[in-house]
Amino acid sequence: MIDPKIKKAIDAAFKYIKPVNPNNIEPIKGEIFTVFDSELKFLQKVKALDEVFNSNPKLENLREVFFDLLLVNFFSADVKKLDEDYLDSPEWEKIEEQTLDRGTEMLNVLLYLNECEDEDIDPELNDYLTEFLLVDEDEFQDEHRIYEPVIANQILMDSGIEEIGNVARKLPEDEEIKELFYPMMCFFYDTNPSQETKDLCAENAVDLEFDMPVLAIMLNFN
Repeated sequence: MIDPKIKKAIDAAFKYIKPVNPNNIEPIKGEIFTVFDSELKFLQKVKALDEVFNSNPKLENLREVFFDLLLVNFFSADVKKLDEDYLDSPEWEKIEEQTLDRGTEMLNVLLYLNECEDEDIDPELNDYLTEFLLVDEDEFQDEHRIYEPVIANQILMDSGIEEIGNVARKLPEDEEIKELFYPMMCFFYDTNPSQETKDLCAENAVDLEFDMPVLAIMLNFN
């Protein structure tokens, strides 16, 4: 099964994805949809998805982003076919251990957007940081450390896309959130942007072939 929001997000991302051969774009997207929609077990889907990316090295920068999508799809669609307490089972615990080093912080954004939908609230950066990630709580200092550049630059929500790009470029290379900083901040800056704003995001992107697919995923998942 594939969640409709996931399908919409992938379709949107592929408008910005450029493989070596432009004619391959639809076949590659089709392969990814086949993996997501298959009846394979989760780790088998991970392996199948990795094979798609192994065959398309130009898309390597998006491998872990699509792992996030695969995981969210599992939570929202695949898990419905499993036992009610599957996510508390030893089998799932083992899967979590085997995939600890996979994915990106985009996963948290997507899970937050699901929560916003459930609670009928609009996504907002401070709410994401303090109410969802709980970065102010002592027991969540890992999240505080990871998101420190975001926490310190919340004023960018009152600035502009160009300034978000300027700050993103100056972040130290060793910041864990560096790669996602620009698309994440652009998303929270305007969660329902006009085409003009999207064009501005593209003009100021730090890494166009990463930033815009990721931004498109978040905007269309929302």
